[in-house]
Amino acid sequence: MSKQELIQARTPPGFRDYLPETMLHRERLMGVAREVYRSFGFSPIDTPALEYFEVLAGKGSEETDRQMFNFQQGKRHVAMRFDLTVPLARFVAQYAGQLGLPFKRYQIAPVWRGERPQRGRYREFIQCDFDTIGSTSVVSDIEMIQVVHQLFCALGFAERGFTIRVNNREVLSGLLEKQGLLDQSTVVLRALDKLPKIGAEEVAKEMAGLGLSTEQAASVLALADCNNLDELAPLVAGNERGEAGVARLRQIIDGAIAGGVAPERLQLDVSIARGLDYYTGVIIETFLNELPGIGSVCSGGRYDNLAGLYTKQHLPGIGASLGLDRLLAAMEELEMLDPVKTPADILIVYFDKDRLADYLAMGDTLRAAGVATELYPDPKKIGQQLKYADQRGFRFALIAGGTEFEAGVVQLKNLATGESQELKLEEVPVVCQSKD
Repeated sequence: MSKQELIQARTPPGFRDYLPETMLHRERLMGVAREVYRSFGFSPIDTPALEYFEVLAGKGSEETDRQMFNFQQGKRHVAMRFDLTVPLARFVAQYAGQLGLPFKRYQIAPVWRGERPQRGRYREFIQCDFDTIGSTSVVSDIEMIQVVHQLFCALGFAERGFTIRVNNREVLSGLLEKQGLLDQSTVVLRALDKLPKIGAEEVAKEMAGLGLSTEQAASVLALADCNNLDELAPLVAGNERGEAGVARLRQIIDGAIAGGVAPERLQLDVSIARGLDYYTGVIIETFLNELPGIGSVCSGGRYDNLAGLYTKQHLPGIGASLGLDRLLAAMEELEMLDPVKTPADILIVYFDKDRLADYLAMGDTLRAAGVATELYPDPKKIGQQLKYADQRGFRFALIAGGTEFEAGVVQLKNLATGESQELKLEEVPVVCQSKD
């Protein structure tokens, strides 16, 4: 009998494993997002990774349709979700009678896109979404920006700096309508969305290829070049849709500032159009001031017609999504993440084999006091166990032998400084929970 060949241990291109030192940071960021979303009244939901293909197809863009992982499951044609917004529209249409409106939800879950892997971008990635369904109020538009602002402050970017770029699809649509290009709005806006990547000259060429005249392309690019609302207003003057879009933008920006968003963190950017076709109103993209080249790390906007594909009930929506893995890659590059390989603070050193019950009891006492604690599993030499503790990133090692047990104390060793102090067990949590 021939020996079976070993299967090569590997992951498909564009997919990755997460070791503890990365996963611990991912979970912390997800925890921050949950806390911020909940503070604004958003409730958690979950939806299946698989949807019927017809639910997802044609809802994002031609590009997302090409990138969708889809296959036949018996007689059913199914696909893996490419975002969390389209499944939300299906979800709300299905359960609107039970949910009550407006409905505010958040969802933190993986999505899949068969796009080319690149810096901070993978084919499987986590999105941290929040959305409000059932309201067209400007309050919901303002709140979206407030949530994003609060989120990035909570994630540690208050000092390092971030910028929320704001636009309104109605302004773009108003200009296109004024130029007689409204029926080509989807392809024109997709071209405009490439402006930061390929520049004005290449975008103008692409628009020419779409049949736009030189003057029409110039007017669209001139709009994208506006830096403030006073410059923007004359370009759409005389078009009702465009004028309403400018007025809405003014309300949103003024309201966000009144709601605590720092003015320097808001920027009008008429060039952003968002690549997904379902956006209808305000749209945002968030960039890190120290690392703008990594792209937007949190994007979203208003989509008032998406749920209309699944129900006759009008269910307008607005929300945004934090790109967790792209943000994590940025934070690694900016050296914002302390190396850590364990969620526990203390390693209990197990070197007296006859005291196992005592070590187990100490661990239970510390955990009950809120201190994450790991007991080394084998009674090996102290130096060997301390080396393990240092490699794993524990803050403290707790050492107790016969002398300490008799005296009712433990030795708590700070692994960063090398200093030890003798304490009673009940004093250990106070030291461990100190920031010093």
